[in-house]
Amino acid sequence: FFFTSMGKPQARSRKHVSKDKRKDIKTKRRVKDIDQIVEDLKPENAGKLEKQPIDPDLPGLGQHYCVSCARYFVDSKALVDHKKTKPHKRRLKALKEEIYTGPAQLIDNGKPII
Repeated sequence: FFFTSMGKPQARSRKHVSKDKRKDIKTKRRVKDIDQIVEDLKPENAGKLEKQPIDPDLPGLGQHYCVSCARYFVDSKALVDHKKTKPHKRRLKALKEEIYTGPAQLIDNGKPII
């Protein structure tokens, strides 16, 4: 410890101790990206996600799932209430927009860029 003029020990700064904890907090609530959800919204995948087998580790045994938000809910009332919320509506709006796939791959004469 370092002593100040008053004789009390100086507090140690702990700024760099919790780097791993910061990363854990950032990734704790990580959800699927928009392009992954677009894949889930295809008819063959959406049916599987809406009717999942019972899983005791998931909320509501995995029976109440919002495909567009990739979230599980405890019961059907929570799912219905979720569908009225602003974050759900924002996610639906984002899913309606065209997904960015990179710069245009064609030159004005129609030949692809190599």
